[in-house]
Amino acid sequence: MTYTYSPTGVCSSRIDLELEDGVIRSVAFTGGCNGNLQGICRLVTGMKAKDAIHRLAGIQCGHKPTSCPDQLTKALTAALAEEK
Repeated sequence: MTYTYSPTGVCSSRIDLELEDGVIRSVAFTGGCNGNLQGICRLVTGMKAKDAIHRLAGIQCGHKPTSCPDQLTKALTAALAEEK
């Protein structure tokens, strides 16, 4: 299943992800800190979405109450809900 999410409160403007049976098959961010986000995408690819959510939820970026990794957890949560 392919899912697109519009993050809020961060520099990235879009998250595209693909889930298969609760496992992250691919993630791509539009905008944001390119190198850091490429690293995050590579690290979570192949991981169970629930494990990624557990590890990344609540991370803040500087003074912001959220971050791109935190927004990814919101995208994954929404995608998991749709996958059922």
